Amino acid sequence: MNQVAWLKSALKRQHGTDVAFLGPAALAEVAQFHSSFSQYQVTPLRSLQGLADKLGVGGIYVKDESYRFGLNAFKVMGASYAIGKYLAGRLGKDLGTLPFTVLSSAAVRAALGEITFVTATDGNHGRGVAWTARVLGQKAVVYMPKGSSLTRLQHIQSEGAEASITELNYDEAVDMAAEQAGHKGWVVVQDTAWEGYETIPVWIMQGYAHIAAEILDQFRQMGPEKPTHVFLQAGVGSFAAAIAGHFIAAFGAERPVMVLVEPNQADCFYRSVLAADGRKRSVSGDMATIMAGLACGKPNPLSWSILRDYGDMFFSCPDWLTAKGMRVLGNPVGQDERVIAGESGAVGAGLLAALLERKELWEARMALGLDQHSRVLLISTEGDTDPASYRKIVWDGAYPSWQEGEKTC
Repeated sequence: MNQVAWLKSALKRQHGTDVAFLGPAALAEVAQFHSSFSQYQVTPLRSLQGLADKLGVGGIYVKDESYRFGLNAFKVMGASYAIGKYLAGRLGKDLGTLPFTVLSSAAVRAALGEITFVTATDGNHGRGVAWTARVLGQKAVVYMPKGSSLTRLQHIQSEGAEASITELNYDEAVDMAAEQAGHKGWVVVQDTAWEGYETIPVWIMQGYAHIAAEILDQFRQMGPEKPTHVFLQAGVGSFAAAIAGHFIAAFGAERPVMVLVEPNQADCFYRSVLAADGRKRSVSGDMATIMAGLACGKPNPLSWSILRDYGDMFFSCPDWLTAKGMRVLGNPVGQDERVIAGESGAVGAGLLAALLERKELWEARMALGLDQHSRVLLISTEGDTDPASYRKIVWDGAYPSWQEGEKTC
């Protein structure tokens, strides 16, 4: 399972799923709400020109989400907006009239009463839900799949949530959260949808799309209007579809090339595109990958429709590839700034380096049109959310890069 598998999508549609709900006009309320938190700041977009020169492309840009709300990961962008929208609905008010200072006030808490939000997570999303619930005076319950990091569990518990590691895989933990919500009157905050549960996942995706809006503003300030290629990691696909959707809504046919990246133990989008019949596929079992935030076996149906219609290439990647990305970003070239990227944040960097360095991936590189004029966007979705694991990989060389001569699928 050390090989990299890739395929160019044959399912793309010229006029696909409507992504207007992720476009610039739809995100004004999202930006307004996020900006009302004192912890909000635009996360850095690093230009790694030294790395770009070394690898032979025009530019490499990394959005560093380790700075997000002091939580070391991007997930709070979706959780905070979704919870805010839900609470505004309970109050019968427009969220635009409820900035953080109002929504967290004693008067609003008294009007709302006690609400418990429940979710399943490997760590980052649960921490975002727990943090948002705490600062808004509500409660959170978090279920984590087996094998989850104890450090990530402790981070969630430190936000005041009731959290535990189950003996279930991620998708089973999602089912458990939904069942418990039904029995106890809790509110599910999950970034995947199912029949009868679509509204909150849409809000979460809109929260994620605000990251893409920040990126475009930063690109305009730096010079180029937009990247030529965007590498997006996919778990249930909500993050990838949200970012892709914003670029598609903003640029239409002039959008960047969209590259989807998954762990090969949980490559449900890759398998869905490989089937070539337009229907989504699932992955079952333990999904044992160090990319814990991407270890999801069932695509979000809305994410699938967007990525099916607009995704250009899909990659199924072994763990050594993200370990390589962690080392590449953590050991910068020349004057480049260091980026501390965790296991689920660095796979795009590892894949890009492999595409540009390895003769075995020449065909994929050509199919993507990566050359000296390319401007590649990567999003490091998390920092060292498990510091011990980060050091094991970056300091001690765990999950070494593949040997010369190995072939790709």
